[in-house]
Amino acid sequence: MSNNEITLTIDDQKVTVPYGTTILKAAEKLGIKIPTLCFHEDLCISGACRMCVVEIEGFRTLQASCAYPITAPIVVRTSSPKITRARKNILGLILSDHYGDCYTCKKNMNCELQTLSKDYGIDAFCFGRKSKPEKETSKELKFGDNIDWPIQYDPEKCILCERCVRACTGYYMDNGVLGVSERSNNSKISTFKDFPLSRVNCINCGQCVTHCPTGALTERDDRAVVWKALTDPTKHVVIQTAPAPRAGIGECFGVEPGHSFTFEMNTALRCCGFDKVFDTNFSADLTIMEEGTELLIRLYKALVEKDASIKLPQFTSCSPGWVKYLEHFYPEFLDCASTAKSPQQMFGAIIKTYYAKLNNIDPKNIVSVALMPCTAKKFECDRPEMRASGFKDVDYGITTREMAQMFTEAGIDLPKMPKSDFDNPFGSATGSGVIFGATGGVMESALRTVIDLVTGEKVEDLYANADIIPVRGFEGVRYAEIPITKVGPVPAILKHLVPDWNWLKGVTLKVAVAHGTANARKVMEDIKAGGKFSECHFVEFMACPGGCLGGGGQPIPTSPQIRAKRAKAIYADDKGLKVRKSYENPAVLEIYEKFLTDGPCGHLSHKLLHTKYVARGKYIK
Repeated sequence: MSNNEITLTIDDQKVTVPYGTTILKAAEKLGIKIPTLCFHEDLCISGACRMCVVEIEGFRTLQASCAYPITAPIVVRTSSPKITRARKNILGLILSDHYGDCYTCKKNMNCELQTLSKDYGIDAFCFGRKSKPEKETSKELKFGDNIDWPIQYDPEKCILCERCVRACTGYYMDNGVLGVSERSNNSKISTFKDFPLSRVNCINCGQCVTHCPTGALTERDDRAVVWKALTDPTKHVVIQTAPAPRAGIGECFGVEPGHSFTFEMNTALRCCGFDKVFDTNFSADLTIMEEGTELLIRLYKALVEKDASIKLPQFTSCSPGWVKYLEHFYPEFLDCASTAKSPQQMFGAIIKTYYAKLNNIDPKNIVSVALMPCTAKKFECDRPEMRASGFKDVDYGITTREMAQMFTEAGIDLPKMPKSDFDNPFGSATGSGVIFGATGGVMESALRTVIDLVTGEKVEDLYANADIIPVRGFEGVRYAEIPITKVGPVPAILKHLVPDWNWLKGVTLKVAVAHGTANARKVMEDIKAGGKFSECHFVEFMACPGGCLGGGGQPIPTSPQIRAKRAKAIYADDKGLKVRKSYENPAVLEIYEKFLTDGPCGHLSHKLLHTKYVARGKYIK
């Protein structure tokens, strides 16, 4: 046994663990389940709820197993009459301050408090029950009052586990929007001065929602307005589906994480009444064409024309939570962000223009719905600048959880549905579009296309099977260098932008990837200080841990292990597709040929697919 390992006894079983391991983790190693409420794999230790109390031989009082580090051999008991009585009392006290009807709660049947109450046979309110709170008549909006905001908060269901606070401020996010105010029995979760989320630096990432054990924090529910559109005969309702929901929605139907239900979902959506089911991977490929071209333009202006106004590194702009984070915390770097819209918004603009014209449908009669893994997407489609078509580009954003509930309402058992394909003209997709769902996916997709178009060779010659492993993985920040040792001819689709690629020969392309805004902060602070990342040409930022597959609208629970399994499903889908590079997507090539005829970053594509027009490197709002 190593000096750094300790052997202890838990429920008469011996186990050896590294020094400092908590009792909770040691018990887990033996397959012993200790109940928790405040503990979460993603978050720092709190020890606030005390549900995980255990007996330690020689100790007078019970100890919180999640917060007790093992520094010497001990004997632990995880179950006894004393422990059970304590846990029941804890649950009774929590329930005495927890108002609400479980049947009407959005977390009904997926609430950790409800589950523990069942497990411990709680059949009465032994410490009484909170009465219905009186509505405050204050004219000043407070935290939880914005009924239209993507994140909803009900203080009466809050159990003060502080998981939302640690999710907002901890290892992954570091936003600091939520905190605990006041003390003792007056303690409550609040924002700065208890302002509503619309008045503070909330980025709508929804990590507070996915980590909340009860129904205190939920997303705004848009199911009713979508059902209304689906039953309106005057409306043509289309839906686009992102890759991450496909890799997660099965969990809502009892399927183990790591299974993709892309084609079963297509059938289910048609059963719900959607007129057309489209693949967001199409517009992800379109995003790569626009964002990649914008990067090449920036590099040409900076390296060849020596234009000092050009801002590098270029930041990705497809994560709305990251974009809002940049606006709040680093507004001086906004010109570094790509002007390209996200795939969701690009698709919305194309639907209300090209698709409408192609099918002779008045855009005002099209209802465009986006199935996304993200609560921030609800905010994004409501942004005033997202109306390039003359109409709201995307009408409603629906989370994975909302869509699963809609399927259940329609009597659909998703895993048993027959498979069907996406509708044309946006039915074809590539592996590059699929991997947008995982952290590093946007970067890998961009590199697959840029390497091919610039060098004239295949990316497979540099990376086996076109898998660019250096930008994959769940490390908080990744960095990679790609030397450009040779260049090829400029493809016809980009001929109008640059005369040749000779200026790139010998250049080492430096890229970075960060997921979670806590990691984004590290990169941004390094850039501000003129560090290594300031020398990058392109940086991918995703607001949520693991990227979109860990989004705030994904199935609950979430954990590092679950996110890894979802990523595995996404990369499996990528490998299963014949076309794996955005510039080879026939639907993308067709839209440039028939509609966006002045090519990527041309006048029309800037009008519809970007948030600002770029002319000769000058940014015009």
